[in-house]
Amino acid sequence: MSYSQPPVTGKAGDVTTKDGGKSWFYTDVVKDHFFNPRNFMHEDANPDDYNAIGKVGSPACGDELRVWMKVDPASERVLDFRWKTFGCGSAIASTSMASVMVTENGGMTLTEARTIKPQHIMDRLGGLPARKFHCSVLCDKALRDAINDFYRRTDQVDKMVVEASRIIDPISKVTDHDIEEAVLEGATTIEAVQAKTKVGIGNPSVLPAVEELIRFYKEKYFG
Repeated sequence: MSYSQPPVTGKAGDVTTKDGGKSWFYTDVVKDHFFNPRNFMHEDANPDDYNAIGKVGSPACGDELRVWMKVDPASERVLDFRWKTFGCGSAIASTSMASVMVTENGGMTLTEARTIKPQHIMDRLGGLPARKFHCSVLCDKALRDAINDFYRRTDQVDKMVVEASRIIDPISKVTDHDIEEAVLEGATTIEAVQAKTKVGIGNPSVLPAVEELIRFYKEKYFG
């Protein structure tokens, strides 16, 4: 996998730092995790050393993320978290930061790791451009997929969590709940929802269903 330098220009005000000041297109923390990614799964690593695997996305729609976790069976604490992504600088930085969050201070329990939201990852990065929000969503989904995989492997099916009642896009694993959250966060057009979730990119046949859900949630919450 090769890395390239992220663009040096962007929409003014696209990223806002914690202190409220206007930032460069990517924050220093994002740049650091892009150029120095933590916990990357190198070619010489043995996937069999890990007891949970998560995957989300597809190269066909622009981003794919795979994660490997080593979980202590007794404490259900994350001892190690590795990853590979076919994606942009924001996807690399977001996943790198997520790997730090779940393993720092002795590692999170799986219950704690499930509470991580995309907003938490962006907060630790100091912000992401609005059109790159979906990168932190990918991390969140891949982590939850790996947690479910651990419970599947250890015959604890009762601990698996079904994310939503209906998957809208099987390629990106976007659900109706994801679209609902996107609308609540201000995405009220198909383009805005795609920017947040990647739904329908690489699978345009789902777009009519997405448009119907956008209309439904707009009327439900905003009248």
